[in-house]
Amino acid sequence: MAKILAGWGCAVTITARREGRLEELALALRRDFNVDVRWVACDLSERDGASRLYDDVVRAGEIIDILINNAGFGIYRAFSDIEWERQARMVQLNITALVELTHRFLPAMLALDRRCHILNVSSIGAYQPVPYFACYAASKSYVRDFSEALAHELADTNVSVTSVCPGGTRTEFIDVSGQKLGALANASMMDAHRVALVGLKAMLRRRRNVVTGIMNAIMCFLMRFLPRRAAARGAVAVLGKPERS
Repeated sequence: MAKILAGWGCAVTITARREGRLEELALALRRDFNVDVRWVACDLSERDGASRLYDDVVRAGEIIDILINNAGFGIYRAFSDIEWERQARMVQLNITALVELTHRFLPAMLALDRRCHILNVSSIGAYQPVPYFACYAASKSYVRDFSEALAHELADTNVSVTSVCPGGTRTEFIDVSGQKLGALANASMMDAHRVALVGLKAMLRRRRNVVTGIMNAIMCFLMRFLPRRAAARGAVAVLGKPERS
């Protein structure tokens, strides 16, 4: 997403935990697209992470008219096998930090005399219960519902809110989550650039929600006709059972 926005001529601020990789990306964006880039090393899974990021942006005098809440992670294991500290950090990152950053940046965006956008990254997991991704999928359901509700509240303002719901995407997420993908899951994987472009274009069109990929969109549509128990079984059939820790 940062590369696409920089390619469109946007100045960007990027944040993640690993400062070395952030700096590498920032230098590449400056070199390739000749735009202003700032990076802020910050762990949004810590309780004060969102406030520290916001304070840094305010001190720098930056004006934010596009906010992208993309940070998140999942753990593909039985709920009882995941230590509480990791569960808590996941909820903090996937839900609390996203809501806090939206709440902190929104007033200034509403005061701007131009269109502004908030893009929240959800997941197709938001459309069904996903065993072994119980907490992760539930967090993404929260993101989707929160985004659509806020979009309704802000419909008559200059600020739009969009949730993008990707399926499997070729990023480091799979390695972090501990998934072992089967043939069907592998076949539906999408390139990260394509997913990012779908989300950003939907954001500019002020769409409230978009699912990336035609097969993912069809599957999410059909989910509304399935009993919830059958939807949960279907998720396990696609993703497989994780190895016990």
